[in-house]
Amino acid sequence: MGWFKTPSIFTSNNHRNLPYYNPIRQNPVNNSETPKDGVPNKLFRLLRRLMSGGKIDGGSRTEAEEKLYSWLYALAQSDKDLVFEYVRSTERGLSFTEAERRLKENGPNVPVDYSFPSWWHILWNAFFHPFNIILIVLSVISYITSDSPNGCIMLVLVFISVSLRFYQEYGSSKAAMKLSEFVRCPVKVQRCAGRVVQTELVVQIDQRDVVPGDIVIFEPGDLFPGDVRLLSTKHLVVSQSSLTGESWTTEKTADVREDSSTPLLDLRNICFMGTNVVSGGGIGLVVSTGSKTYMSTMFSNIGKKKPPNEFEDGVRRISYVLIAVMLVVVTIIVATDYSTSHDLSESILFGVSVASALTPQMLPLIVNTSLAKGALAMAKDRCIIKSLTAIRDMGSMDILCIDKTGTLTMNRAIMVNHLNSWGLQKEKVLQFAFLNSYFKTDQKYPLDDAILAHVYTNGYKFQPSKWKKIDEIPFDFIRRRVAIIMEREAEDRSHHISDRIVVTKGALEEVMKVCSFIEDVDGETNITFSTEHYQRILNLTEEISNEGLRAIGVAIRRLETETSYQHRDDDETFESDMVFLGLITFFDPPKDSAKQALWRLAEKGVKAKVLTGDSLTLSIRVCKEVGIRTTHVVTGPELELLDQDSFHETVKRATVLARLTPTQKLRVVQSLQAVGNHTVGFLGDGVNDSLALDAANVGISVDSGVSVAKDFADIILLEKDLNVLIAGVEHGRLTFGNTMKYIKMSVIANLGSVLSILIATLGLKYEPLTPKQLLTQNFLYSVGQIAIPWDKMEEEYVKVPQKWSKKGFPMFILWNGPVCTLFDVSTLMFLWFYYKADSLDDIMFFHSAWFIEGLLMQTLIIHLIRTEKIPFVQEFASWPVLCSTVLISAIGIAIPFTPIGDVMGFVELPLSYFGFLVVLFVGYIFVGQVVKRLYIMVYKSWL
Repeated sequence: MGWFKTPSIFTSNNHRNLPYYNPIRQNPVNNSETPKDGVPNKLFRLLRRLMSGGKIDGGSRTEAEEKLYSWLYALAQSDKDLVFEYVRSTERGLSFTEAERRLKENGPNVPVDYSFPSWWHILWNAFFHPFNIILIVLSVISYITSDSPNGCIMLVLVFISVSLRFYQEYGSSKAAMKLSEFVRCPVKVQRCAGRVVQTELVVQIDQRDVVPGDIVIFEPGDLFPGDVRLLSTKHLVVSQSSLTGESWTTEKTADVREDSSTPLLDLRNICFMGTNVVSGGGIGLVVSTGSKTYMSTMFSNIGKKKPPNEFEDGVRRISYVLIAVMLVVVTIIVATDYSTSHDLSESILFGVSVASALTPQMLPLIVNTSLAKGALAMAKDRCIIKSLTAIRDMGSMDILCIDKTGTLTMNRAIMVNHLNSWGLQKEKVLQFAFLNSYFKTDQKYPLDDAILAHVYTNGYKFQPSKWKKIDEIPFDFIRRRVAIIMEREAEDRSHHISDRIVVTKGALEEVMKVCSFIEDVDGETNITFSTEHYQRILNLTEEISNEGLRAIGVAIRRLETETSYQHRDDDETFESDMVFLGLITFFDPPKDSAKQALWRLAEKGVKAKVLTGDSLTLSIRVCKEVGIRTTHVVTGPELELLDQDSFHETVKRATVLARLTPTQKLRVVQSLQAVGNHTVGFLGDGVNDSLALDAANVGISVDSGVSVAKDFADIILLEKDLNVLIAGVEHGRLTFGNTMKYIKMSVIANLGSVLSILIATLGLKYEPLTPKQLLTQNFLYSVGQIAIPWDKMEEEYVKVPQKWSKKGFPMFILWNGPVCTLFDVSTLMFLWFYYKADSLDDIMFFHSAWFIEGLLMQTLIIHLIRTEKIPFVQEFASWPVLCSTVLISAIGIAIPFTPIGDVMGFVELPLSYFGFLVVLFVGYIFVGQVVKRLYIMVYKSWL
């Protein structure tokens, strides 16, 4: 047949500007007005990206998605003959040589072109953290200055932090590999061979070798190896559940031309990579493979859409500030100390000790211990925590997006009613629906179980033993109904009367197709099935659907006694001229625990939004049952028509979003994150949920979910119960609160202590503490903080979502930091003027007094910062924290009175000094509490 000549409009230079252009195919969408990619346009796009800050707001499709939509819609709207020209193929198929060339040009047909970072790259990212760099530099200097114990401790902390981070990131980076499992199967393709006389051959190849332009032949059970434009079909029924999450099937046909108003996944002449044939068969032309398919475009950004972690960014910013402060303060201290001691090595060692005191050395240990403790607590609630940081994010979560099926509902059908065609309850309808389900043997579906359960539990006596099954016409996806042939023998005085009937039950439209009669309103006589009757039943069905119910039809036909069913060819004969009896309605009921769980989540400031692929009416019915407001609802096709601003506003207000595609779920999550500044959790268990699971701050799946969904999830629930998430939210807020306690109190204590040392160094003629004493003080204080993960939080704190505040943290330090320094300087003045400790002769006394005051002050800060209330009066810390405080304080006070104190250069202190410390710390708590109340009045929060 040879190659088609492409029309000139597609061979001009304009094709370089066409969306989704590929050298082996040319797009039918002429986009010649697209501006050329000149320098001004590049600069404009760069400026726009810089101004946007790289935020992904989800309000619009990406460039790749726009090209894909344009390409597929153009193919769906074109004649089959023209489609061959677009992909440069023929009705005989590609030659083996051409297919091989295209395979080399396009690469293997895998759904996602995902390159995994090497282990050393992940290790480097885990290692390259400001706090790690600080600790390593300080440890190196410590080894140089012969302070090996301190250097060893720092390296151990770095090792723990890097190891945990590397383990988590290396495991999660491999998740996208699972996507390739969906399409690894052999494919039948039609190729042409021969140089002179070309012969059509049907060969079987691996799906990885399929290229655009291949003609594929598919049968029930086959997976589509790429995006396919159908050429011919026969009763083709396709399952798109891998893309939509909907369990029902979709009819496809080649003999149709679609228009642009049809949603992409509803195009009847296009089949998508990763979907499968349920019944029927056909032939199709592969138009997109590999990274150019809908599935690949959908998943191409997995691992790239995660929102920035505000907590990690906040810690990173703090580290940079501390580095800047450290460089300035340490430089001044080293210079000042050297000017008095003239010993450079001793001055450097003292500077390193000060730098070490300024660094929150226990941050990696405290953070990971808090997260691990939360993970163990959630494990008791039957949760598997894959990413420890997800626990902390659970504490910040203020919106939970959930799929209705199996989460809010029991995921099983319950029969609700049996109605005749006039909308009245009729027992006869239920009787024959029951007999159909009772005698059905081919394959029982949940709807059959629901009918049987309804009859048995409500005491109906339909006596199936008086009926005898003759034969069965099984259900298939073309007819979408099942028929049972049965008879009942009633004994008369003189002879036997035989009653043989066909009972058909199935999809309402398909049942009505085979009906010629309908029972009148009294059910006494049969009348002709007219157009008016048909429309009345459709209106009744629409009302039922609006209530969130599903309906199937029931019909019967009486047969002559000698009539027998022998072969499938008799199907149309038996299922014809039937009498329509009525409808059976079903409902997937909500879980008893769902309403209570959603109410408890709302109490804790977590709003629920339903993101589902199901119909809007069914979703609204379920949401009303569980208490979710349905005043603002929207569907996926309606979202597609909105501009970017309207999209964000609609997503913000909507509580129920139905008929969503996977990419729409992703865009909704991104819109909530970027525009609404929300921390979003997403609960899903299907392939169609993977995009949203990956993009959400907290991805949650269930143990029964598909492997891809579980791989991208941060948390896996062993039970589909929202109550488990409530415990997770509480653990998350407890973890977040304890972590913030440590960060804030350690920065205040360390910064205040270092500023006090700077003031003392400038005011005295000697070091306020020797390097050894300063490191010992810092070590004891750090050990005392290990108990913080076991502390408790106030009830008011865990009632609302907690987030890192970029502006709040600096203000917190500015308000509370000077209080610590003020009382340290007060101690300095007291020692200076009361004890006259301002000369080298009193250096050991000053070191001893400053050591104890500094250690007790830092320990006391824990109790002042950890609560809004008055410490030791209105609120007490947990017993591990109290025990740690008492133990560390006792050790600090005792050291100067022990031989260890002699070795470290301490002397015994008079009792009057401890009396001064009591007054000092009472004053510190008083002033700190006043500052705390003023801060809360201004900023309306504390931690």
